[in-house]
Amino acid sequence: MSRPARLALVDGTVFHGQSFGATGEVSGEVVFNTSMTGYQEILTDPSYCGQIVTMTYPLIGNYGINPEDVESDDLSLRGFIVREVCRHESNFRSNQSLGDYLAANNIIGLEGIDTRSLVRRIRIHGAMTGVISTEGGDDASLVEKARQSPELAGLDLAREVIPRGSSAWSEGLNAIVRDPVTHGYGGLHDLETADGPLVVAIDYGMKLNIPRHLKQLGCRVQIVPGTWSADQILDLQPAGVFLSNGPGDPRPLDYAITTIQGLLGKVPVFGICLGNQLLGLACGAEIFKLRFGHRGANQPVLNKETGRVEITSQNHGFALSADSMPSNVEVTHLNLNDQTVEGIRHRDFPAFAVQYHPEASAGPHDSHYLFGQFREMLQQA
Repeated sequence: MSRPARLALVDGTVFHGQSFGATGEVSGEVVFNTSMTGYQEILTDPSYCGQIVTMTYPLIGNYGINPEDVESDDLSLRGFIVREVCRHESNFRSNQSLGDYLAANNIIGLEGIDTRSLVRRIRIHGAMTGVISTEGGDDASLVEKARQSPELAGLDLAREVIPRGSSAWSEGLNAIVRDPVTHGYGGLHDLETADGPLVVAIDYGMKLNIPRHLKQLGCRVQIVPGTWSADQILDLQPAGVFLSNGPGDPRPLDYAITTIQGLLGKVPVFGICLGNQLLGLACGAEIFKLRFGHRGANQPVLNKETGRVEITSQNHGFALSADSMPSNVEVTHLNLNDQTVEGIRHRDFPAFAVQYHPEASAGPHDSHYLFGQFREMLQQA
C-alpha cells in the first residue's frame, strides 16, 4: 500500500507524492538518469551508493524484475524517484514487481512528483542533498534535515561496497550480449579458461557485467577488494590488472591511489569509471566535481585516435581535469556535450582507462572494443 511521501531539498524545495517500495526516511545526493530502460541495472549498480536516483523517463517498472540482470547482490542507492511506477509488469523473465523488489531490499520509492521540474532544478543548480520521507513532520523540518545531512563530496563511499574477501569469477556473457572480440554472441556461462591469462579485478564497487566481459576474453579472473595493496596483488602474478567502477568522490581513496602507483609499469592496467579517475590521480592529475554529473545511456564521446563518436552509458559525478594532466598521460576520449575527459592513456606504461561504461547492459555497445584492446595488451606484455 502506498502512502504520502515527500522529497525535501537543501534549497528549500519540497515535492509531494506517493511512496512505493519501503517506508521510512533517508538522505542522499539527488541525481538523475536519462536512460529509457535498464532500471534494474541502475538499482543494483554499487556506484549509486549514497545517492537518490531520479529517472527522467516517465514510466518505470513495466518489465518487472528478474534475477539474471542484476549488477550486484545488493542495492546500495538511498532512494528511487519516478514519475509513475508500473504496477502490472509484462515480461516472461520477470518474477517480481519493481515495488516489491524495493520493499524487499528496504529502498524507498517516490512517485507522482513532477520529475521534469526536479531534473530542471538539478540541471540549473547542480546535484544537491535531499531527504525522502514517508514519516510525519512539516516541510520546514524536513528541509532542515536535508541541510544537516552530509554532502557526498569528501566521503569514502567505496568502503561501503568493497567486498571483504577475494573470489574467482567463472561466468561469461549472457547469450543476448555480443562478444567484444569475436562480435558473435555470448552464452558461454561458467567458462573453463584454465590456461588463460590471469586478470586481477580490483573491486571498488564493481558491476558484475565487467568480470563477465573479462571472462569472455578467455581470461582467468580473480576479484580482490579495493583495499588490497600492490604487493598483495602482485603476489598473485597477474598478467594484468583491472580497476573497477565505484561510488562517490575518488579523492579520499588514498589507499587505492597508492596501490595503483605500485602497479604502474609492472603489469598492464585497464580501468573503467572510478578506475579512470583513480588512475589519473595516481599519475598526478586532479579531480573536480561536475555540476550534475553524467548519468544515462546516451552520452556522445569522441575517440580522438579514430575520430569516431561513440554513444556511451555513463554514471559519474566527478571528472579528471584536462588542464592538470601530466605530460606522460594522454587524453584519448572527450565528452562531446561538455568537453570533459572521458579516457586517458599512459605514455610510458601499458595503462589506459575510460570514464564511461563499455560493458553497459542495457547498452549501448559501441565501446566493447576496449576489452579487445586490453586482451591485446595482455598478449604483448
